[in-house]
Amino acid sequence: QVQLVESGGGLVQAGDSLRLSCAASGRAYTMGWFRQAPGDERQFVAALGWTGNWPIYADSVEGRFTLSRDKTKNTAYLQMNNLKPEDTAVYYCVGDKAHNSPYAFSYDGRYDYWGQGTQVTVSS
Repeated sequence: QVQLVESGGGLVQAGDSLRLSCAASGRAYTMGWFRQAPGDERQFVAALGWTGNWPIYADSVEGRFTLSRDKTKNTAYLQMNNLKPEDTAVYYCVGDKAHNSPYAFSYDGRYDYWGQGTQVTVSS
């Protein structure tokens, strides 16, 4: 079982930046992020496959967030720029163990591994 550990959350002001990190204890083919705000459903943020060069983003973060990964370190990063109050949520790192999964990146059931979550709070 691969463990995912997130770090980098915090309290910032609107327009600021944060970088989240997710360290995996082993290989996860696809790595990505979901988020959940209080009272809201869990929402896909971004994901990147093992062989892919182009991450997939939710429309709400496209152009502001950048997902990258270092496969040699089993680590994924989410650079979040121009943060908005509506980005406030607990951010969860995710990973899957199936190479060439048939499920969409945005489908939470695709993922076998989930981190414990890190809080991001953006004040206006």
